[in-house]
Amino acid sequence: MKKPAILLVEDDELDIISVQRSLKKLEIEYELYSAYNGIEALKLLRDPDLMLNPQVILLDINMPRMNGIEFLKVVREDEKLKNMNVFIMTTSSEGHDRFEAEKLGISGYIIKPLNYNDNTKRSDSMDAFVQFHLRKILLESM
Repeated sequence: MKKPAILLVEDDELDIISVQRSLKKLEIEYELYSAYNGIEALKLLRDPDLMLNPQVILLDINMPRMNGIEFLKVVREDEKLKNMNVFIMTTSSEGHDRFEAEKLGISGYIIKPLNYNDNTKRSDSMDAFVQFHLRKILLESM
């Protein structure tokens, strides 16, 4: 059986490390693919040799070359990709980007900073997301 896949689209190394630490708590086998911007992520998703079909995309909004909103627009217009679970990682729970992402049918939000040392149990933190949402999505895909 193929392991479930997660695509992380993030350009900040500290946030990548923080996500990886949180994912280690899953205790479920998965494959993690990473891209530093939307262009790299689309290359991975459209690579016929890789045949990547992630159960979840974790998407930063502010990235160089192709930001998260631009990437999401392309994904939602692509017949093969349009139904993917996309969770936005953002620094704010307010604003224009959030409104745009909601119009494009995101699955949810994770509020940054993804501070691994912050022990507050916010429902929109990375650890809460991993334990409650991601675990369920990956288990259902197996």
